[in-house]
Amino acid sequence: MGKFAKWLGAGAGFTLGGPIGAIVGFVVGSFIDGISVEDFKEEQQEYQKRQHQGTRGRATSGDFEISLLILASVVIKSDGKIDQRELDYVRMYFVKMYGKERANHAFKLFNGIIKKQISTRQVCLQIRQYMSHATRLQLVHFLFGIAQADGQVTGNEEQEIRKIASYLYINEYDYSSIKAMFYNESDSAYKMLEITKEATNDEVKKAYRKMAKKHHPDKLQNLGEEHKNGANEKFQKIQAAYEQIKKERGIN
Repeated sequence: MGKFAKWLGAGAGFTLGGPIGAIVGFVVGSFIDGISVEDFKEEQQEYQKRQHQGTRGRATSGDFEISLLILASVVIKSDGKIDQRELDYVRMYFVKMYGKERANHAFKLFNGIIKKQISTRQVCLQIRQYMSHATRLQLVHFLFGIAQADGQVTGNEEQEIRKIASYLYINEYDYSSIKAMFYNESDSAYKMLEITKEATNDEVKKAYRKMAKKHHPDKLQNLGEEHKNGANEKFQKIQAAYEQIKKERGIN
C-alpha cells in the first residue's frame, strides 16, 4: 500500500464510511494514482470492524481534515467559479497545520473532490453525528476564511456557508458571531460576543467569559495540537473584540 493510502487510513475514522466515504472512494478510484479502490476498501473494512467491536470514538484529526476538504470544495464552487486565491488559501492552511507532505496528500484528494457534485446535506448530517459543537464551529470559521481569501465574501458564498451551518446545527447566534469575525462593521465586536450595543458593562463581561469558554482551543484537544493551534485565531478574535469594547466604554 502506497504512502497516500497510509495517510488516508492513519487518521480517518467515520469519514471512511457513509456519504463521505462514498465521495472519497469515488475520488480514489477516478483521480488518484498509486492507490487502488481495493486499498481503500481495506481501510473501510477495518473501520467497519472497529464499529462492530464497539470502539467508535470521537472525530479524529483525519476526519476533520477530510470533512474540511469536502465542505471547502462546496464553498469554493458556490459563486460559479474556482478562484486560485481560494485554492491557495486552503493549501496554505493545510501546510501550516499539517506540514508539506501531509498537505500534498490532502490536495491529491481535494483535486478530485472539487470535480464531484456533493450532497451538502448528507455530508453535514454525517459530520454532525460524530463531531462536537466546538469542532463544527471551527469548520464554519475556516469556511469563512476560504470565502474571504479573494478579498470578499460573496453573497452566494455566505448563503452556502449559512446553509452548511444550519445542517451542522450551528444556531444563529453562533453563526453571526463567527461571521462577524470576517466583516468590518461598526457592531462586529458586539456580534462576536453575541450581544448588542445596548448591553450593560456587566453583560459585556459575562458575554466575554461565555464566548472565551466556548471558543477555547482546548475544546479541540481530541483532534491534536495542530487543530488547537488553528483554533487560536478564532479565540484571539474574541479577545480582541472584548478589548475593543472595553476601550470604547472605558471598562477596567
